[in-house]
Amino acid sequence: MLSQLTAEKTITAAAPVQSYLRPGKRFPTVWCPGCGIGTVFGTILRTIDGLGLSKDEVAMVSGIGCTGRMPVYADLPAMHTTHGRALAFATGLKLAQPGMTVVVVMGDGDAVGIGGNHFLHAARRNMDLIAIVVNNSIYGMTGGQCSPSTPLAAKTTTSINGNLDDPIDIAELAAAAGANFVARGTTYHVVALHKLMEQAFQRKGFSVIEVVSQCPTHFGRFNGAPSPVEMLKRQRDETVPVTAGGASDKSGKITRGVLIDRDRAGYVERYRQLMLSAAEGGR
Repeated sequence: MLSQLTAEKTITAAAPVQSYLRPGKRFPTVWCPGCGIGTVFGTILRTIDGLGLSKDEVAMVSGIGCTGRMPVYADLPAMHTTHGRALAFATGLKLAQPGMTVVVVMGDGDAVGIGGNHFLHAARRNMDLIAIVVNNSIYGMTGGQCSPSTPLAAKTTTSINGNLDDPIDIAELAAAAGANFVARGTTYHVVALHKLMEQAFQRKGFSVIEVVSQCPTHFGRFNGAPSPVEMLKRQRDETVPVTAGGASDKSGKITRGVLIDRDRAGYVERYRQLMLSAAEGGR
């Protein structure tokens, strides 16, 4: 028994993220081998640990989908909500507990498909939330259908001859709608992704990080990259730092880095000021 406790303490000391995992959960996870969601999940936990936030200070909210399984494994206050409604639930949580850091994890379909309305208005309100959108360009959990971010001409189970719809640019949508901090990273550039998350966690207002991720099970095998390694190489070769080409790179490659960083007052601050003003006026 003592040797087991010693081993657990050694693991925790070597990998502090271990302490943020829910005790008793069965590992490995439900995610497919090579999925990028585990990389994003680990990066979120390392960010929380690196900023010195206690488990009681951070809540994780998710909707439905592959990404929605994150709160199941995180030993944090959590809400596993309905499809597309994570931001609505998170808004209520943040207003009820304004001192808590609220992280909302969503997939591309969850965030800007059925959840698109909530995404727009969370950005418009500049709600004090951190939205991590894992963009694997497909509905992974339900069979590999087209999502709002599926690239033009890409093949899926619902577009076997190629997708006809232009994809939504999630980061640009967030920026146009009014989010304070908007960035894009990839699961290949993990160190850079960690730095983006650190910035997002420390900003007020609505912070959005779009994470370009791989789904080898569905998207990759239909589109010439059936292995996780091939998909990660695409992230390496088909993205450029935002400083190299600006928000709209002329080479056609995806830009990564900070796209928007502004200092508008967040919704919680404005709400508090309104309540104080109303209280003073009622005297």
